[in-house]
Amino acid sequence: MSNGDDDGEDAALDVTLDSRLDDAAEALEAATTESALDDVEATLDEIESDLEDAELPEPDEDDEDADDPREQLESRLSELRDDLEDQRGPYVEDVAETVDSASATVADSEWTDDGEREAVAAVESFLDAAGEHYDLDADAGDTLGSASDALADAATALDASGLDPDEDADAIAGLVEAADALEDDLDAAETWDDLTVQEQLDARGFYDVLDNENRKDFPPEWSALKIYAKQGEVEPMLFALGKLDDSEFMEEYVLDQFLHMGSEAADAFDELHQRAQKRDKLPIRILGKMGDERAADTLHDFIEGDGDPALQKVTLRALGEIGSADSVQPVANRLVAEDDEVRSVAARALGLLGDTRAIEPLADVLDEDDVDSVRASAAWALRQIGTARALDVAGEYTDDEAYLVQAEAEKAASV
Repeated sequence: MSNGDDDGEDAALDVTLDSRLDDAAEALEAATTESALDDVEATLDEIESDLEDAELPEPDEDDEDADDPREQLESRLSELRDDLEDQRGPYVEDVAETVDSASATVADSEWTDDGEREAVAAVESFLDAAGEHYDLDADAGDTLGSASDALADAATALDASGLDPDEDADAIAGLVEAADALEDDLDAAETWDDLTVQEQLDARGFYDVLDNENRKDFPPEWSALKIYAKQGEVEPMLFALGKLDDSEFMEEYVLDQFLHMGSEAADAFDELHQRAQKRDKLPIRILGKMGDERAADTLHDFIEGDGDPALQKVTLRALGEIGSADSVQPVANRLVAEDDEVRSVAARALGLLGDTRAIEPLADVLDEDDVDSVRASAAWALRQIGTARALDVAGEYTDDEAYLVQAEAEKAASV
């Protein structure tokens, strides 16, 4: 008998909670102020607390279509909370956040020349429209920097305005409308990403070097690149490299030109260094020809261990050409590499570095290595170092059985 009473109490509790949610829904629909919404929220909090403590009937496990009373009540409660949040505001703080975000957009976006003018105009329009509802005392100026600063100042002023969502509802609504229009106008302003690659190149004057005749060549980008390479103009080539990265042909052509330009392509160092960090061999070769010691530390990492001999050989040559004194020990460490070609290139790189600290390690290679080509490279390197000690060590092998070694020794002895 008691079980029946319990079931009745549970059912009654279910009905009571459901009825209280009905009342809360009516109160929410009638609420027109923040204070009234706060009261509804307090009511929902009480209902949620009572729901958590309530012992409600469990659904029949044998009936897959049976409803779960607790789940239904929790769902209604959640929906009412969502409706409550939708009905709140708008708040002036939200407008300030939108304006502050717009300030960052103006400052950070890559605008075209037209887009820059459109962005500044969008800020001017916002300040005029917002000024009808609150005195912001800000001037957009005529540059992106001044426009961004004006929006930042406006956001700060709005955040500190203290406009009340009930008493100043009309003013806040007007500010929201102005902020929304600002976002729309900035979205519509032209950035470089809005243009095709060819439009971006054209806007930067990339094709200006072409006359009427070679402008007809296909693709015109290649014709322009050839002219820029001949003139040693690195900046337009770099710009094209970034924009034409979907064309392997164009990418390889630009990189090949940088390789031929060597130190004259110094302005491309950052781009090439970034590409070299992906262990791409061509950028590493270019860094070697460029001779910039800033690349040395990065390249040292690529010659550690015995992995990827091809990468190690390219990197060792580049380090030799760069000529940093810091590279002597890392390169000398590769004189004992498993791959004989790596050992040979390491020896020649030490010769290019020309540091006397490499004399003894090279002397050991010349004396002990079991591959003649490696020993010949060591003799060549000693000859490049060129001190009396280096030449004496290499000159001791004029009677060597290996012709390659003997030839290098004779050259050293004749100096």
